[in-house]
Amino acid sequence: MGAASRSTVAAPASTPVPVDEHRRAVLGAASELPVMAVPLRKATGLYLADDVAAAVALPLWHNSAMDGYAVRAADTAGAAPGSAVELRIIGEVAAGDGVDPRLERGTAVRIMTGAPVPSSADAVIPVEQTAADVVGAAWAERRVLVQREVVPGTHVRRRGEDAAVGSLLAHSGERLGARRIAALAAAGVSEVSVRRRPRVAVIATGAELHTGSGPFERGQIPESNSVLIAGLLAEEGIEPVSVSVCDDDAEGFAARLAELAGEVDAVITTGGVGPGLHDIVRIALAIEPDVRAVRVAVKPGQPQSFGRLRGGAMIFALPGNPVSAAVSYELFVRPALLRMQGAGRLHRPSVPAVADHGWRGSAERTQVLPVRIRSTPHGLRCSPAVDARGYSHAVGGHGAADGYAIVEPGRGDVSAGETVETVIVAW
Repeated sequence: MGAASRSTVAAPASTPVPVDEHRRAVLGAASELPVMAVPLRKATGLYLADDVAAAVALPLWHNSAMDGYAVRAADTAGAAPGSAVELRIIGEVAAGDGVDPRLERGTAVRIMTGAPVPSSADAVIPVEQTAADVVGAAWAERRVLVQREVVPGTHVRRRGEDAAVGSLLAHSGERLGARRIAALAAAGVSEVSVRRRPRVAVIATGAELHTGSGPFERGQIPESNSVLIAGLLAEEGIEPVSVSVCDDDAEGFAARLAELAGEVDAVITTGGVGPGLHDIVRIALAIEPDVRAVRVAVKPGQPQSFGRLRGGAMIFALPGNPVSAAVSYELFVRPALLRMQGAGRLHRPSVPAVADHGWRGSAERTQVLPVRIRSTPHGLRCSPAVDARGYSHAVGGHGAADGYAIVEPGRGDVSAGETVETVIVAW
């Protein structure tokens, strides 16, 4: 494609779109992926497509919270140090035992933590509150001396006190982590309905990008954007199906998009979205009727393109400057990928932090500034990780950031001691 034809390709609209408006448009274009049933043990990191209820009670049986003796509480009346009550041992129940010994008046059963409490017992006395009938022994053989009076229910975990059969333990849209999966397994759940992870291809563009270790010729730079985007995806549990680097060949890039569009759910590109004569992503996407090029009122990362390719995949075309690409991913791509997985929460929570140092703001755009965040006894504090005067390229400083300060349009400069909203992405 020659320079003359390139110059006729439409550039993004001149009026910047507010961040929230652009994000709504991106999320509106993202559709949820199909539902599938998977074994619970293989569901870590996936998002539930349905609510999940307990299949069995938690706990499943009345069980002991202590190593000690199962008793009838009435039989311990008056027990105290120096005035012990003697009970006869009639058996033992360990965790996993199915026995249910019957306690008559004046009897007790040795019991271990987690073991089912006999149906005729209503309390457990810890072994530490008893004395054995054998000198020097921790446990009684035939008779135990109880040194503490107990009431019914003492140290007994009641059946269903944690969760009753049929009670909701997890809701549609929740991400399944280790704690949630363990709770579901304990409640008898073995399979869950989830939405699969999206299949994503990553393409970094730019003739200046060098993928080797050097030497670098004049004008070349080490390629890091594909590493960045693939790493951000990996943090969400998504392994890209394809990661590649493309030089400034619009026709070759368009052909690669056509191949990928029917194979993946989303394509993420970096670079080539501006108005330049060699911005191949903008040029190639000009023939896609459902892809929109915009300028977003954000610093950094104004030029963006998004939409759905004719082959079916979504495309997120991000700026090529590394911090611009990272900010664009955080604000727009990550929420869209979460929407595709049916996530109930699409955005990270924001937390206030006090600025240690002031910085130059951006009066007419939302400023997203990489910051280092630290915790103090009086709350969170933050400081710029980059030079706020110009940082879209500052991949080195960005690498030291814990999160982003989000400064709303119209606020302008931030002074030391002022509070700003921050989003923590790594700590």
